[in-house]
Amino acid sequence: MADPRAAARALISEHALIAGEAVTGSGSRIAVDDPATGEIIGHVPDLGEAETKQAIQAAHDAFPGWSRTDPHKRAAFLREWARLIDENIDGLGALMALENGKPFEEAKVEAVYANSFLKWFAGEAERLLGDTQDSPLGHAIITFRQAVGPAALITPWNFPAAMLTRKLGPAFAAGCTAVVKPASQTPFTAIALVELAYKAGLPKGALSLITGDAATIGGVLTSSPLIRKLSFTGSTPVGKKLAEQCAPTLKRLSMELGGAAPLIVFADADLDVAVAETIKGKFRNSGQTCVCPNRVYVERSVSEEFAEKLAAEVAKLKVGNAFEDGVKVGPLIEDKAVDKVERHLEHIKEKGGRVLTGGGRHELGGRFFQPTVTLGGDDALFREEETFGPLVPIFAFDSEDEVLAKANDSEFGLASYLFTRDLDRAFRVGRQIEAGMCGINTGLTSTAVAPFGGVKESGYGREGSTHGIDEYVDIKALTLGLR
Repeated sequence: MADPRAAARALISEHALIAGEAVTGSGSRIAVDDPATGEIIGHVPDLGEAETKQAIQAAHDAFPGWSRTDPHKRAAFLREWARLIDENIDGLGALMALENGKPFEEAKVEAVYANSFLKWFAGEAERLLGDTQDSPLGHAIITFRQAVGPAALITPWNFPAAMLTRKLGPAFAAGCTAVVKPASQTPFTAIALVELAYKAGLPKGALSLITGDAATIGGVLTSSPLIRKLSFTGSTPVGKKLAEQCAPTLKRLSMELGGAAPLIVFADADLDVAVAETIKGKFRNSGQTCVCPNRVYVERSVSEEFAEKLAAEVAKLKVGNAFEDGVKVGPLIEDKAVDKVERHLEHIKEKGGRVLTGGGRHELGGRFFQPTVTLGGDDALFREEETFGPLVPIFAFDSEDEVLAKANDSEFGLASYLFTRDLDRAFRVGRQIEAGMCGINTGLTSTAVAPFGGVKESGYGREGSTHGIDEYVDIKALTLGLR
């Protein structure tokens, strides 16, 4: 495409949507900027309690009709929505790159990835299977999977397309209606996707998108008895607060929260594969993902070799604006994100770690940070805090038991990775790591067909896969007294 930024701007809609109707609000507005330049690219309304209640009521009113719609018709809607997204992949990718800062080519991959959830759950809508069971009382028991009710979906800024469809795909397949609260840093991608959903034939009221203060909107969503399900992707502290607020109405919850993913490289691993996959996993979205390797443990006998290989490849990564050719690492989302990476790097150096490449803010200035690799120091900080930036701290280990203890010594348990040629070790360690997901000889595990979610303080519930729709259904049992 000639000018991807022009395509992005063509998709920008500076309004929220309540029951499919544009709402601009009458009060203040929230500025959205390009992380690479700080330039304001648009504004969205700063809505509050009244508009959120209106959206909830619309979802409640639309729920009976949508939930009783033939599941095959819901599947047909999801496929039509996916078709429209396919027609707009370049524009949606450009829009994500503009408001998020991730490289344009990577953003287009996210648009395709986001669409895969709609295509997958279109099939799941047609397979909402129940079962039958003979009762010892002489009855026949028939079970159905029925939509839980109107759902509140709160999505993050780092994957503004994929996190939306990963929630809306199963919600709509099950028959739920929804109110979406996107992150204020990246609302335009979500708005564009919602507009395409209505263009695809979604019934009025089945979906609303509210922009504004997260605490205000979240408080209304969590307190409403009309909302029966909350799905949240974000930080653990916010997730805990939302869960607490949902307790009085006993909403169904799924929480995809923080991570501090360990990546383990054993001496028998193919080091070239481990290096390539570590880069794929770590530098996606400039290191700003909840499943990024946050701490890398390498068996001592190969730690220097692995670190040198990794540093050499990381040094080749091009940093720059999302729309520059060949860029692999873009800016961080905001200034305080740069401060955090810098703080984590200083911790490594204070604890005796060596910087092998990178080591500071990038010469481009602003929110750019050099892709950085270190070796040595102390891993304690990285077990408890996500860096969320382009820093790879490497630590040596001596035994399997030692590295398992370090990997599991964290309140988090979302993603994990290990590299080995030993099949027994792969299964043994993979099953003992306290994480919801483990990539073995790969740095990328996310796909529509794989269950995504964590354990411990990384949350609960699963998104994607055949399990994803279970978060949006209740099991209804009919007991037939046969005579």
